[in-house]
Amino acid sequence: MSILTAPDNKLNIYCPSLTEYKRRETITIKIGDIPMGSDYPIRVQSMTTVDTMDTQGSIEEVIRMVDSGCEYVRITAPSVKEAQNLENIRKGLHQIGIFIPLIADIHFTPNAAELAARIVEKVRINPGNYADRKRFEVIDYTDSSYAAELERIREKFIPLIKICKEYGTAMRIGTNHGSLSDRILSRYGDTPLGMVESALEFLRICEEFNYFNIALSMKSSNTQVMVEAYRLLVQRLDEEGLKPYPLHLGVTEAGEAEDGRIKSAVGIGTLLEDGLGDTVRVSLTEAPEKEAPVARALVERYTHRAPHEHIEAIEACPINPFQYTRRETSEVFNIGGLNVPRVIADYSDLTVEQYDDLKSIGHFFLPVPDKWAMNDQGADFIYSGSKAIPFMLPNGLKEILDYQQWLEHHDRTNKFPVMMVHEYYSAAETSSQLNFIKGNIHQFDIPFLEKIREEKNIVLLLHSENHHAMPEMRRFFYRLVEMKIKTPVITQRTYETDLGDSLTLYSATDIGGLLVDGFGDGILLSPDFQYPISHKEKLTLATTYNSIAFGILQAARTRMSKTEYISCPSCGRTLFDLQETTAMIRKYTEHLKGLKIGIMGCIVNGPGEMADADYGYVGMGKDKIALYRGQEVVKRSVTAAKAVDELIELIKEDGRWIDPGQDETFNLS
Repeated sequence: MSILTAPDNKLNIYCPSLTEYKRRETITIKIGDIPMGSDYPIRVQSMTTVDTMDTQGSIEEVIRMVDSGCEYVRITAPSVKEAQNLENIRKGLHQIGIFIPLIADIHFTPNAAELAARIVEKVRINPGNYADRKRFEVIDYTDSSYAAELERIREKFIPLIKICKEYGTAMRIGTNHGSLSDRILSRYGDTPLGMVESALEFLRICEEFNYFNIALSMKSSNTQVMVEAYRLLVQRLDEEGLKPYPLHLGVTEAGEAEDGRIKSAVGIGTLLEDGLGDTVRVSLTEAPEKEAPVARALVERYTHRAPHEHIEAIEACPINPFQYTRRETSEVFNIGGLNVPRVIADYSDLTVEQYDDLKSIGHFFLPVPDKWAMNDQGADFIYSGSKAIPFMLPNGLKEILDYQQWLEHHDRTNKFPVMMVHEYYSAAETSSQLNFIKGNIHQFDIPFLEKIREEKNIVLLLHSENHHAMPEMRRFFYRLVEMKIKTPVITQRTYETDLGDSLTLYSATDIGGLLVDGFGDGILLSPDFQYPISHKEKLTLATTYNSIAFGILQAARTRMSKTEYISCPSCGRTLFDLQETTAMIRKYTEHLKGLKIGIMGCIVNGPGEMADADYGYVGMGKDKIALYRGQEVVKRSVTAAKAVDELIELIKEDGRWIDPGQDETFNLS
């Protein structure tokens, strides 16, 4: 058996159903007066950011979090003194009638965990650093030496288990991708399997002592890794005959604003679609009370998901859901094959009359020198529907027209048709280069797929009207894999324009969930206007849809179009103002396309949590910053006032700096 695949008899089925919405059945765990598990709604939680020793500040922050919708509140306890002060925070909340369960967040300090477990309703431990110290060493373990390490961990962990049993305290065994121990990395590598084994080592000890009041998590800032790890965890629990423990879902260091919401939805939403997850924390580099509404918007989408239109069941998943592989497709024009996924802007409800109408999708006309320019989020295609654009487009942008309009247009070489299935069957003329065919899983039936199997100029435009849309579209991709059809597919989703922030979350879930499985050669987000709006307002919406499309591709790690910031959400351990610092670093580096910069408040979320960042900015003491190249510290104790300048110098030393405005991707055409 491969270490990354399921046993053959499981057929890669990691959830109750890949086609029907069902919550995974779990045991119930008791966390104060708010139980967690599949018999209860999906819970929402967040984490305080003020110093845990600031009792009144912590109480006031918890009040804001409760008002925003939090059902559990996590508070860091990096040492015994903070663990002791949890009692004062708890008492202060009870005195004003707030009895929300508190969770102590523990790293490195078993003695703090043992104290906190006597005070609060739940403790979170990280198996990567509860009993280990990370030295970034590769160690060649024998079976006997590895067993000796497990016995050492066991002896350190047993006291906490006994205290939790005695006091009725719940526990989360929370693996973080970036803080796997040297021991785990040496044996399993930096893999989802390593994340799962890290948690199972601790879980097996809990079960040995008949302690089951446990939730599990598999967090990562890489959405692909995060999704794969949770899936594999569920598979391994079932395979070993362990109890079906509830899952806490989260993407670490998601970031801020739209990017943070997209990244969170790609990871968390993908799992929720499959009925996995019993509590959610959205980690944003923003005030903690901003997190719960986002988490609530994600989970409430599934309150009435069932029943939904029937989707053909599947007995065996035809891909490996525990390891990313992009679906193999043929190249058609510049879509599919080795090309990055493309972005199509939907202007079919807009009348394009002037060059400036294309600014919304990243294409700019410069009167001097009479040229077009394109930024990093310039759309690849524009769908103009039945209203052809009346001027020549820049080379980096191609136009798609409805079939009848295309037939009537004088330039059928540089513009491409989109047709319905019935139009394709009766078409007298098609493009020799590229034809889009629009339909859903029912219209793209097996006879149709057999007909287009060998065609070299067709791209499918897949949509769904099913309430359970992502799994229906995924079922279609499974069919393509089963039939070994390599035709590229663009995923289209249409959303009402008055959804607000939910537009970002829903689209990132529906399309991102396909991308993390390697499905999809492009995105078309279409607006469903609920009421008449002006041309200017439509252009503003076009900007929003275009930005979201590129954001989804970046969050799913399938097309890097901008700088990525892996920034933690702040907590009581943070040694500087994360929001202010992130904004400052972004100001000076946001033009460095494809660069990944980690911004971490303390060493706990330091080089490990940054995982695959190119550079890191990590708090190491009051007014002191450490700068990293990858996971290697290169500058220590840099004063905060100079740290951003030093970071820029480091990037320049490596030859990766480009002056603003000189980005070579800003093309003239």
